[in-house]
Amino acid sequence: MVETRTDAAAQQKVWELIRDIEIAMMVTMDEEGRFRGRPMRAVKQEFDGVLWFFTKADSPKVEEAKGDERTLLAYSDPHKQNYVSIGGHAEVVRDAAKQKELWSEPLRVWFPGGPESPEVALMKVTVDGAEYWDSPSSTFVHAYGYIKAVTTGKPPAAGENDKVSFTKAAS
Repeated sequence: MVETRTDAAAQQKVWELIRDIEIAMMVTMDEEGRFRGRPMRAVKQEFDGVLWFFTKADSPKVEEAKGDERTLLAYSDPHKQNYVSIGGHAEVVRDAAKQKELWSEPLRVWFPGGPESPEVALMKVTVDGAEYWDSPSSTFVHAYGYIKAVTTGKPPAAGENDKVSFTKAAS
């Protein structure tokens, strides 16, 4: 069983695994109790236990977050064999100053009116916890693992898998 870590190093490891992944799948719960997932581009900034995403103010996820703030973010980097799931709670933020602070010009593709447009809002996800899988990624390691599995009948070491709490004080 994987134990939950609360140390600062584990929390930093989560950030290291997700910071270069541009798209996360954001999963919310709709009004009928069904999961809804969609790709969301993460805002690039330093991580302090909060993740930010731009959204259209009238999108279904906004209403879903208002009805049930529980949110799951799934990050995947198959080339490096890194996978992270993050659980937290989302809230919709309408703050022109924060929108301007977090804005980057490539966002104009989805939000032509810019950060001050009335159609723009932010989704603030406060992280409660995460789980990550950090596996060996080199071709050599996979080839070795295959040979070991075939010859011994045992799988190779799978890499790191940890649960990380962000609601308990980091030490």
